[in-house]
Amino acid sequence: MKKLLASTCLTFGLIGGASYASAAECGSVTIASMNWQSAEVLSNLDKFILNEGYGCSADITVGDTVPTITSMAEKGQPDIAPEAWIDLLPDVVKKGTDEGRIVQVGSPLPDGGVQGWWIPKYLAEAHPDIKTIGDVLKHPELFPDPEDAKKGAIYNGPQGWGGTVVTTQLYKAFGADKAGFTLVDTGSAAGLDGSIAKAYERKAGWAGYYWAPTALLGKYEMVKLEAGVPNDAAEWKRCNTVADCPDPKPNAWPVDHVVTLVAKPFSEKAGPEVMDYLSKRSWSNETVNKLMAWMTDNQATGEDGAKHFLEENKDIWTKWVSPEAAKKIEAAL
Repeated sequence: MKKLLASTCLTFGLIGGASYASAAECGSVTIASMNWQSAEVLSNLDKFILNEGYGCSADITVGDTVPTITSMAEKGQPDIAPEAWIDLLPDVVKKGTDEGRIVQVGSPLPDGGVQGWWIPKYLAEAHPDIKTIGDVLKHPELFPDPEDAKKGAIYNGPQGWGGTVVTTQLYKAFGADKAGFTLVDTGSAAGLDGSIAKAYERKAGWAGYYWAPTALLGKYEMVKLEAGVPNDAAEWKRCNTVADCPDPKPNAWPVDHVVTLVAKPFSEKAGPEVMDYLSKRSWSNETVNKLMAWMTDNQATGEDGAKHFLEENKDIWTKWVSPEAAKKIEAAL
């Protein structure tokens, strides 16, 4: 999760009454780009498609989850938050929706935001019996601790991350210490990524915390472990997410709901074609992972990533837009 940029704006001539109406209704648009990579590229994708395909005059504004969603719920600005992780602010989103300031128009990530413990795909294929956290804990020899090969290792994120707190609590809850595993502090995001890359280079065992969608999982295929128990929301809130809670219970990581939020005034003036696009526009975590991996490898901006996606994935995005818009978008690439 990281970054942002912009794109070009091109107005089109009168090509039939419907196209003119769409352009007139859409008008100026402000699109929020959050400060992580998947949101950056999606905001640029929306900007390009709305400008080139629907005659909007769209611009990107830099934002972050809390201030952006709060502003939309209270003031109706910006117009669009393409990738809103609403579980972070459920009360604010509900209030804004109930009071008619924002509407939810589908999900850009129908797979949801996924966090949990993962193992490399090559290891999962070599050991098809390993599907859950409990299965991993039966085999410390397959996930050796770099400091003590007699023990297994669970790799954690850096201090300060919510996922790091949860992983520490789940390590206790599942009895990983008694199963012969140590909890490895990777120190930083780079340290966590580096531990996965090193394991892949050596085709070695690795188990630990990560999330999707991310560029790293587009480069290194990983398989998320099942918890082996259902999610208990009350228990999750009581103890799994609380660092000093002494008695965490085994629990399953909840999937974060990700939606596109649109300010009510814009939803009423944008026109049905634009709203239809925003409701249909979605991609899988696997698609986003691969796109972000390309962006990272090529030091690409969100604008670069959006254009690359449009050029390479016509079979996906043409299903989101009208045939007329598709022709204009292709001509603009």
